[in-house]
Amino acid sequence: MSLISEVTGYIADGAIHALDAYRSGFGAPENDPPPATPSTVIYEGGMVKLRYYAARGIVRHHTPLLLVYALIKRPFILDLQPGRSVIEVLVNQGFDLYLIDWIPPGPEDSWRGFDAYANRDVANAARAVRMHHGDGQISVLGYCFGALLALIYTALHRDEVKNLVTLTIPFDMSVRELPMAHMMDWMSVDAAETLVAIHGNVPASMINSGFLAISPIHHLLDKYVGRYRNSARPGYGEMFELFERWMTSDVPLAGQIFREVTSLGRENKLYRNQMTVGGHHADVKSIECPLLNVVAELDDVVHPKASLPLPDFVSSQDRRNLTFPTGHIGAAVSGPALQKLWPEISRWLSEHD
Repeated sequence: MSLISEVTGYIADGAIHALDAYRSGFGAPENDPPPATPSTVIYEGGMVKLRYYAARGIVRHHTPLLLVYALIKRPFILDLQPGRSVIEVLVNQGFDLYLIDWIPPGPEDSWRGFDAYANRDVANAARAVRMHHGDGQISVLGYCFGALLALIYTALHRDEVKNLVTLTIPFDMSVRELPMAHMMDWMSVDAAETLVAIHGNVPASMINSGFLAISPIHHLLDKYVGRYRNSARPGYGEMFELFERWMTSDVPLAGQIFREVTSLGRENKLYRNQMTVGGHHADVKSIECPLLNVVAELDDVVHPKASLPLPDFVSSQDRRNLTFPTGHIGAAVSGPALQKLWPEISRWLSEHD
């Protein structure tokens, strides 16, 4: 079969998949693929379903690890396949892992902002971790939007966090070198208010369209050429299909947190240390626990320059950046990241257990 005909077939399959995702409302949790790593739900409340993954191996670390995922896509990207799983790496390194599997917001949840998500949901999840694992501090790891929530939670509940790991965090939002940042500039206060007034929550279809707009050539053509070129690689087709499934796993974003995120971007409140959550100052400078700030050098969603400054703003004596040559999503699924980056994160956590 020729390149053109086979790539055309892949594009047609992709269009059908995208249409099916649109019809089903995109990232409904019941449409997740089977997990690679077994878990137990130990707590459910607010917008949180808390999954527990028991540590494996000879060494079991004392400090439990709470993983705060982003709000706008399903988390199965972290556990796609055996051998292609961040969760598998962490539990095999001896960590009792707890994942916040966010429940998508409904129309009645449009009021939920940073106070509800960070100061209640993450705080309640952390409390559930301590009750399940035993009293004491926990380590917290946040990915992208989840890193923002993890940072805010730590600033508000600093005595409860033993170690903090932030992965691809959009901290300095004045950086305007990527399309995602420019999209924030296009969203005026009036536009954000109109969107929320019409929809209540930001629809999943709109979030999906935003990611498509960032890199349309890749989404519409390049990835299918890559699928053709790698068609002979064992397992590549299955991995491609799982990844495509995740790319259309968008979920709605609560209206109030959308307002607050756009305001955060315009005013750069975290970087200027002026963010208030639930009437309390989320004082980044008050954070004293060890901090590992992981930066993806090839990130096309959160520019490395937006992540790199964070260690200079906390008061931790033990604080550093860990840079790695991968992209935003590659940090979770690429072979080099799973073989080198995540074991390095595990070593750091182990040293600070």
